[in-house]
Order: sequence, then C-alpha cells, then structure tokens
Amino acid sequence: MKQDATVIIAQYWAVGLFVVAVSALCAFMIGVASLLGGRSKGRSKSLPFESGVVGTGSARQRFSVKFYLVAMLFVIFDIEAVFLFGWAVAVREVGWTGFAGAAVFILILLAGLIYDSRVGALDWAPKRKVRDPEF
Repeated sequence: MKQDATVIIAQYWAVGLFVVAVSALCAFMIGVASLLGGRSKGRSKSLPFESGVVGTGSARQRFSVKFYLVAMLFVIFDIEAVFLFGWAVAVREVGWTGFAGAAVFILILLAGLIYDSRVGALDWAPKRKVRDPEF
C-alpha cells in the first residue's frame, strides 16, 4: 500500500505543485491589490462608467433586430469553424466520404449565407435613394 502511494505521488507531484503555485499567485495578487488599491470615496467614484465616459440615458434602450441577427450568424459560422477544424485533423482517416460530407456541410452553410444576404440580414447601411436625373 505504501508503495502505491509513493508511485502516485511520484506521478502527480507536478499537478500538486501547479495547484499550490496558482493558489499562492492568486493570494499574492489579491493581497497586493488590497494593500495598494485606492481607498478614496466621493460622489464621482460611485458612478458607473463605460470606457471613462459617464453613461447618459436609460439602460433599457432597444437594439435593432439586425444586431441579434448578426450575432446569431457569428455563432453559426463559429461553430462551422469548430466542425471543419475537427474534419481537417482527421482528413486522412475519413477519406473521400469525409470530404463529401464536409463539402455538403459547406454548401449548406453557403446557401444559408446567400439567403441571408438576399433578404438583407447583412445590410447595415440604409438603402440609397435613387434619384432621377434632371434634364
């Protein structure tokens, strides 16, 4: 039993040292921040700000639906990158069948992107008014 414990300690000593080092570093950073941090109080210290600019207006402002549409498109194409990375790692093992599957996957996403651009999901700028030429 004592031999088994020695073997386990010999195998995992680096993990234990890492946990101890990270804990010590966190305690050091929190301690230094509490010692050196500012303690001044005032009216302007308690105001919330964003990038140094005091906020104005209501926090409940409405956003355009296009903002959420672009966010969803980002998530979709981000997940596409994850799937294609996994495919690229195993490209030799999956062969032509895997290539065909990845090609179908990319074509479906390309069709979705074309559809989104046709319905105007990617248009941020307002549409230009067409002027009649004056004669």
